[in-house]
Amino acid sequence: MITAVAGVRVGHHDRVGDGWATGTTVVLFPPGTVGGVDSRGGAPGTRETDLLAPENLVDRIDAVCLSGGSAYGLAAADGVMRWLGERGQGFPVGPEPHQVVPIVPAAVIFDLPRNGWGHRPDAEFGRAACAAATDGPVRQGSVGAGAGAQVGSLKGGIGSASATVGDGGVGEFTVGALAVVNARGEVVDLATGGFWTAGEPGEFPPPPGWAAHLAARPTDLNTTIGVIATDAALDKAQCKRLAMSAQHGLARALRPSHTLFDGDTVFAAATGVRPVSGPVELDALYTAAADVFARAVVHGALAATTVGDLLSYRDAWA
Repeated sequence: MITAVAGVRVGHHDRVGDGWATGTTVVLFPPGTVGGVDSRGGAPGTRETDLLAPENLVDRIDAVCLSGGSAYGLAAADGVMRWLGERGQGFPVGPEPHQVVPIVPAAVIFDLPRNGWGHRPDAEFGRAACAAATDGPVRQGSVGAGAGAQVGSLKGGIGSASATVGDGGVGEFTVGALAVVNARGEVVDLATGGFWTAGEPGEFPPPPGWAAHLAARPTDLNTTIGVIATDAALDKAQCKRLAMSAQHGLARALRPSHTLFDGDTVFAAATGVRPVSGPVELDALYTAAADVFARAVVHGALAATTVGDLLSYRDAWA
């Protein structure tokens, strides 16, 4: 899980039922964490991504806010900023400890059809997600920003994964990912029920009547967003490359991916605990980022639960 990276905390807040199926997920970082981003979909909903360009001033991030609600849901980041500002964490802009501007990049998924009109995350969702944040195991599935997610023909959700990279000594790094899986594309081969990233053809046969379910289910919901984190010491350009590598993992796990209708955006975060000796170690980190993010996408689909008539994977392929 992404919380395998020391100092990283994750919190969720959501509402499901009575016309609601949406939420917010916040990833909080220790002071000094360097950030980057890569956005490849044709319809992104984002905030503070230009700030993370390598040529721009600020190179530290305090949190990433991932939310439902389409562009309306970007308001959840206001609550995250206030929560961090009250604790004095942010970019210093004055002589007093409280005079800071928290750096909180954000991205949203399109889950409006799951909700009554006007039901979308606001600043209080962001504050509540921060208050719930922990460095323990990440709750996965239809929670937080994944509460109203859909992946192709199935219920989507939050997934997380991690891996260790290196020789077991001072060159050993941790890479963790968190994905909000809400893609236009499918996470499984609908002819076999097998995930694109795992399994042999025919290993997971579809249940009787599945074809009729598909015919009635549009696949026009979109945008997978997430975070790839590591304890390596990376600069902004290297963080961007880490996010780019995670996008390769997204493309392995979802077909199609990065469409005109998706806003696929991945943020990267490097806490800087372990120095990187050179390009060989960097390349190992980038390779792991792709693998770990692909696994996080699959975990999001596996952990999702059915909402209304939108079946989860584990209900469709019981």
